[in-house]
Amino acid sequence: MVNGDGVHVHKEETEAKQDGNGETDGGEESNEQEVIVIQDTGFTVKIQAPGTEPFDLQVSPQEMVQEIHQVLMDREDTCHRTCFSLQLDGNVLDNFAELKSIEGLQEGSLLKVVEEPYTVREARIHVRHIRDLLKSLDPSDAYNGVDCNSLSFLSIFTDGDLGDSGKRKKKGTELEQIDCTPPEHILPGSKERPLVPLQPQNKDWKPMQCLKVLTMSGWNPPPGNRKMHGDLMYLYIVTVEERHVSVTASTRGFYLNQSTTYTFNPKPANPSFLSHSLVELLSQISPAFKKNFTALQKKRVQRHPFERIATPFQVYSWTAPQVDHAMDCVRAEDAYTSRLGYEEHIPGQTRDWNEELQTTRELPRKNLPERLLRERAIFKVHSDFAAAATRGAMAVIDGNVMAINPGEETRMQMFIWNNIFFSLGFDVRDHYRELGGDAAAHAAPTNDLNGVRAYGAVDVEGLYTLGTVVVDYRGYRVTAQSIIPGILEREQEQSVIYGSIDFGKTVVSHSKYLELLDKTSRPLKVQRHGVLNEKNEMVELCSSVECKGIIGNDGRHYILDLLRTFPPDLNFLLLDGEELPPESQLQGFPHQHRHRLACLRQELIEAFVEHRYLLFMKMAALQLMQQKANKDTKTGVPAISDSSTTTPESNADNAKTQTNASELSRDSTSPTDDNPKSREVVLNACKAVGSISNTSFDIRFNPDIFSPGVRFPEESADEVQKQKQLLKDAAAFLVSCQIPSLVKDCLDHSALPMDGATLTEALHQRGINVRYLGSVLEFVDKTPAKAQLEHFYRIGISELITRSAKHIFKTYLQGVELSALSAAVSHFLNCFLSSFPDAVAHLPPDELVSRRKSRKRRNRVPGGGDNTAWASLTPNELWKNIATEAQSYYHFTMQCESVDQVVEKYGLQKTTLLREISIKTGIQILIKEYNFDSRHKPTFTEEDILNIFPVVKHVNPKASDAFHFFQSGQAKVQQGFLKEGCELINEALNLFNNVYGAMHVEICACLRLLARLNYIMGDHPEALSNQQKAVLMSERVLGIEHPNTIQEYMHLALYCFANGQLSTALKLLYRGRYLMLMVSGEDHPEMALLDSNIGLVLHGVMEYDLSLRFLENALTINTKYHGPRSLKVALSHHLVARVYESKAEFRSALQHEKEGYTIYKNQMGEAHEKTKESSEYLKYLTQQAVALQRTMNEIYKNGSNASIMPLKFTAPSMASVLEQLNIINGIIFIPLSQKDLENLKAEVQRRQQLQELRRREEKNHWSWRTKFPLINFLKKSCPKHSSFLLWGRGGEAVMGQPLH
Repeated sequence: MVNGDGVHVHKEETEAKQDGNGETDGGEESNEQEVIVIQDTGFTVKIQAPGTEPFDLQVSPQEMVQEIHQVLMDREDTCHRTCFSLQLDGNVLDNFAELKSIEGLQEGSLLKVVEEPYTVREARIHVRHIRDLLKSLDPSDAYNGVDCNSLSFLSIFTDGDLGDSGKRKKKGTELEQIDCTPPEHILPGSKERPLVPLQPQNKDWKPMQCLKVLTMSGWNPPPGNRKMHGDLMYLYIVTVEERHVSVTASTRGFYLNQSTTYTFNPKPANPSFLSHSLVELLSQISPAFKKNFTALQKKRVQRHPFERIATPFQVYSWTAPQVDHAMDCVRAEDAYTSRLGYEEHIPGQTRDWNEELQTTRELPRKNLPERLLRERAIFKVHSDFAAAATRGAMAVIDGNVMAINPGEETRMQMFIWNNIFFSLGFDVRDHYRELGGDAAAHAAPTNDLNGVRAYGAVDVEGLYTLGTVVVDYRGYRVTAQSIIPGILEREQEQSVIYGSIDFGKTVVSHSKYLELLDKTSRPLKVQRHGVLNEKNEMVELCSSVECKGIIGNDGRHYILDLLRTFPPDLNFLLLDGEELPPESQLQGFPHQHRHRLACLRQELIEAFVEHRYLLFMKMAALQLMQQKANKDTKTGVPAISDSSTTTPESNADNAKTQTNASELSRDSTSPTDDNPKSREVVLNACKAVGSISNTSFDIRFNPDIFSPGVRFPEESADEVQKQKQLLKDAAAFLVSCQIPSLVKDCLDHSALPMDGATLTEALHQRGINVRYLGSVLEFVDKTPAKAQLEHFYRIGISELITRSAKHIFKTYLQGVELSALSAAVSHFLNCFLSSFPDAVAHLPPDELVSRRKSRKRRNRVPGGGDNTAWASLTPNELWKNIATEAQSYYHFTMQCESVDQVVEKYGLQKTTLLREISIKTGIQILIKEYNFDSRHKPTFTEEDILNIFPVVKHVNPKASDAFHFFQSGQAKVQQGFLKEGCELINEALNLFNNVYGAMHVEICACLRLLARLNYIMGDHPEALSNQQKAVLMSERVLGIEHPNTIQEYMHLALYCFANGQLSTALKLLYRGRYLMLMVSGEDHPEMALLDSNIGLVLHGVMEYDLSLRFLENALTINTKYHGPRSLKVALSHHLVARVYESKAEFRSALQHEKEGYTIYKNQMGEAHEKTKESSEYLKYLTQQAVALQRTMNEIYKNGSNASIMPLKFTAPSMASVLEQLNIINGIIFIPLSQKDLENLKAEVQRRQQLQELRRREEKNHWSWRTKFPLINFLKKSCPKHSSFLLWGRGGEAVMGQPLH
């Protein structure tokens, strides 16, 4: 329903041919020029429902009739109806018809809502819907992690005073009396980190009770004779007034019958009401129901839609309050009757997941509407599949699914449930014996998932992968896969027609598979290669040998076992007789790893190829220059040293060689070219960088190199040698380029991890696997600027510790049986976090332990032994194990024997460690204040462990067109075309909504950027509305204390302040600061920004002392992380000086402003306007100080009858505070002169010509990806104003170097 403004039609379809990549040729630049989108013109219809006034509804021609049904089921006055049809002039409309296809439906048509007779299915849907309405404000589903509900707390801090739905509109910026004092625990320097404020109490959640009980009656199902009277089912209800009633659901509606708990009497009760809706019936028999239900629906529709819409994937909360367990018929029915028959009301029992996943891939994709429809279908099926697979995996581990091989040992069992195949992450049948046994079997599913993701993204027509979800739950890893039709009926040997089932001993190939995989080889950088089979014949492959090709009974070509899609990581592979490059050896590589499946990440492969490409261009250009210089003498080839010769720094001189390179690219690859000289240049450069082609740059990897058991033919020995070298170079590139560049990005704050998840993301974006965490930390430790990386080091240590603890927890949990689960988890957490030295486990009390235990153990949960070995764990032993794990897995030495030593040595926080371990393992704990430091009693009891959730990994299908629009919009904004940028981003938002529905991480980024643009263009209310959506969405989709959510809170506070909602702005900033303290503590560069914001707002409301506390803290942090000479520090000094000025403490003000002035003078020079401003301000302060001193002297001299000049004490104006807020948040408005604009336009045209050139070259197999820095041009063209709009970081376009 959210995409009311519908799917978009093109006037001019983009005639883009699909290449093998599945992306349109020409990329995003062409997109925005060719696509002319016309918005659907919506129209209004009148709706007449029984018992209500007709009302108008805005609809779009693309909508289905079904969507109007949904709207009516959500509206306050019609929400209690579910079983009705819509009629136009007496004709029933088809639910699945599009509105534009209905004859006679036009502006102003009257649609009648007509009640239809019930069936058992419709009656169940009705009861379910009523139950959903009664529970609509109840957060328990979000706490329990079901039905894609999740938490959001924004409305508590805004009191609903944002935007149009605001309760109170405020005009102007008059200072109302607001209480600005922050809670004690968020003041700078506070050491306590309470947990309870994480989930503030929402008064709306105090449930308004409408009914005491609504449940299925024990008299169900109706006997035959009653069925023939139209009885469908019976309900048992207890009203708030304690009236017990029995209700019949019949084909005509609902009525009271005369049955009681023990006697069955289906006759209608007296007086007999027959109501088509259960709500109407209950409103007649219970006044309290009528009153409370109406109030509840009022509240429900007042909530922001984003607080209610389901998220696409389930988000789990690691804390929850104690929720009362209420009776709930639907939940009970779901739990005890298999929900399979009910799966999304789909006719025919279970869903054929494989068929759905593959059919959506086959949908046409020639033009935008088709692609949108296809991507929407793919996304929907994926999110449904992930949800079903997660439910199934939990059922398997909880022991509720029968194995298909029940006779085998539990760890070898396999399961099928709901058309999904489940297997456990253990090495059964010694399949992985040579690769590392169970450790390899545990790593293989995630590698396989990465492979599925990669092939899915390339999206080649005719090549199919399996739906794959990896679930970690209660210490077990479960892989869920869709089932290839017919695979269960035949032996694996006869099904596999491509690849190998025994790691390369026997290998087969197939021409169709080679043709399909060849299309993926370019984007995935996989080299086509030959291997020997058992008869020593050469077999050609275009993937690793493990990749199997199976043609299903449906005739589709499936590939599975993609665990070696990407080449091996030689830094973690000990090989006899192979030497790694010196860069790797210096860092102590190769390391012994648990298994031999360690692969390089796709991001690394791409970065490495790009790096090699620059090298290639450089070398070719150098040779061309040499040739020009001495045409007569032949020049030698400059030999390429190893990959690490160009560190990120040396890329600066690429610019000179780039121009020659582009000449070369025109010369060298065109087939008509007969210039032997330049051909030789290209040949030499290709050889040097390890390209597989001699005429153009093309690097690919052979994934089978170093696979045990794979043999290569003699004739390819040279090639294999080259490939080995390439792999060594890639491994060295990771160590010598990628890790330093990550650290450099952290130093200049372009990467700002705040917690484990964002740190992992930062590593992954640069292609660094988490197993390198120890090496990264060692590198930071040796960096001269280590003090400025303290935050990064701390987050890294905490991540390393919690991951090591997670590895131990996994095996620990496997030995625990279900009845002791909460005791075992609380005992583990005590050993991990509590200062109590002898944590003792609580075993279940004896009277519950059955005496007859040793009989049937076979169909128990996998590995569920009777062992209580877990109870013997001690804190000392656990920390020894963590240190050992850190050493053996991450190769990091940690000399700490207890949690308190770790906290002391590395400056960690126990709440942060608790949050990290809970999120990583799926633990949910009771939200209350825990005493971690007591030496007399353990921190956690078993009552504190509320739940254990699955941790789920799955594929995230992307909305490609929307993403192109989004990128083009960002590019436009970067070039300063705000209006065009805004239009493109709006268009992207529409397309995202079309594909993902209303809730998604990418939509959140889109809304944030839109809000920022609205703000810059002066539309504050619109900025507020978009940013509010971004905050709600971030809370719902990423989590209430995710670092992204913290940043969204900060942006929203700024827009609130600009809108004159000061108290709200403060509440939001305080919330942000609290979350930041929870997640990473006070010592973090981002905290300086938060504190500057808080200090400025407090200054604006004249709370000077409080303001100083925050601003001085920001100054300290900025000085620490940006260095004392940084412009950020100068600005911090200035802000502090302003507050001192307001307090009339001119001496302190002067002192701070002088510091700032010195920095400006040294950094920018005397003539810069910032230095001048600062100098003016210094003069003003000096005058004020002198005036004050005069006045004081006057008073001393003449006593009380002195004639005193009134002193000017100015409260800062809101405008000046807002200006400073904009500056620190990186938003600066600078007017451009006409000349600057013309310069800019000329530059953009030049850029477009270059892009045109680039596109031509791309068709020539040149992956030309040089980035043109805008900044140099801006500095040349607008020397006065070094930029026109400077963005802060927050994932948006970063442009220019922010002045502050």
